[in-house]
Amino acid sequence: MPGSWRRVDHLAQAHLEKCPDLDYVRAYPMATKLPTPPRVGMVSLGCPKNLVDSERILTQLRADGYQMSPDYAGADVVLVNTCGFLDSAKEESLEAIGEAIKENGRVIVTGCMGKEAEAIRTRFPDVLAITGAHEYEQVVEAVHAAAPANLSPYIDLIPDAGLKLTPRHYSYLKISEGCNHRCSFCIIPSLRGDLVSRRPDAILREAEKLVAAGTRELLVISQDTSAYGIDIRREPRMWKGQEVVPHMTDLARELGKIAPWVRLHYVYPYPHVDQVIPLMAEGLVLPYLDIPFQHAAPSVLRRMKRPGNDAKVLQRIHQWREICPDIAIRSTFVVGFPGETEEDFEYLLDWLEEAQLDRVGAFRFEPVEGAAANALPDHVPEEVKEERYARIMEKTAAISAAKLAAKVGRTLPVIIDAVDEEGGATGRSQADAPEIDGEVFLRDAGHLTIGDIVQVEIEDADEHDLYGVPVGAHG
Repeated sequence: MPGSWRRVDHLAQAHLEKCPDLDYVRAYPMATKLPTPPRVGMVSLGCPKNLVDSERILTQLRADGYQMSPDYAGADVVLVNTCGFLDSAKEESLEAIGEAIKENGRVIVTGCMGKEAEAIRTRFPDVLAITGAHEYEQVVEAVHAAAPANLSPYIDLIPDAGLKLTPRHYSYLKISEGCNHRCSFCIIPSLRGDLVSRRPDAILREAEKLVAAGTRELLVISQDTSAYGIDIRREPRMWKGQEVVPHMTDLARELGKIAPWVRLHYVYPYPHVDQVIPLMAEGLVLPYLDIPFQHAAPSVLRRMKRPGNDAKVLQRIHQWREICPDIAIRSTFVVGFPGETEEDFEYLLDWLEEAQLDRVGAFRFEPVEGAAANALPDHVPEEVKEERYARIMEKTAAISAAKLAAKVGRTLPVIIDAVDEEGGATGRSQADAPEIDGEVFLRDAGHLTIGDIVQVEIEDADEHDLYGVPVGAHG
């Protein structure tokens, strides 16, 4: 069963525990009988942007009187929020749809694969409805049609911050939809359209609600965070008696006043990104940049249709570290892109050695239906892709191990994600985003609570993770 379903199970249980009215009704069966609301299950696949879409859909459905189901059997209808970025992701989405139909039978499909409704219906003719990415109203209408809600004035339907599929202490904050880039390997613009930025005051209002509900870390996401506001740049909004310009730097500064930790994802290295680095040095924004470089060799970047000046980027990385020495830079790279030569790949390895990025993920190039890159000549054989993938992972693991080893003996702030019964805890440093980066494993930490941000003495490190003890702990 997908992990996202387990998140919904936890969410539903947490909500039940906060509903004393239900306990009252159980204790006094002659009291006003509450109507049994329809129950909705959710399988959320793909990236954090999809997860935010799922949270918005569930929030609206909860406001409309629906309950969440922790399993297929208890659901009146199951939503499958699909990913269509890669063919392998599409296949995973189709498998999830098939599982939901087999286990429940009443399934609504949404998300990126909604663009391929005909293909979905050919394989699964019993699907109740299919909608596209971020088509919230259409999804909700489809659920209303499949399982009409029974609203009751006796039930407090929804927390002010909305429903979340992530733990209480961190939240994804989507600031825009779509993308204006036309990278040859990507079909996101055809799935989600061009850039559409949210109003800055609406984003800040959502951030305040999330923090009031317990969020300690805001993870800012979009398809292109650096481009935020270029479509509405002449539309400043009032916030707390002052004008806020829809621009990444201004938004980051205001978010830093709201949440203890603010982490920026999917940041293209436009020139104005330099303006954010001082905010990191000041502590308003976490010293962390998630930049999708994808490659370094100029010839490969040209075929990818991506802007890139590798020498200038390296110079800027050095300048960023001069301003904010603790800045952590994570990125992703594609190996085996059509036309990539051994010389191109060696160029990338040399660039990585110079850049010394803190966190790196790599992907073997995979053709995606509808992507322009499919028509490029000189596709790289699969065995060469595998060999290059192994080499880049070996290179980046060595860099990561050295950078983490340099942190041994330091004291770092860590946010706590889990506490076990044996007195240990698991957290993340400012250089670690949830689920994609490393972790910090703590001893003598049984007194901590999930969401705490504590100072930790780092005692050891490996290729990916750190080990330490909370300052002041003994043992």
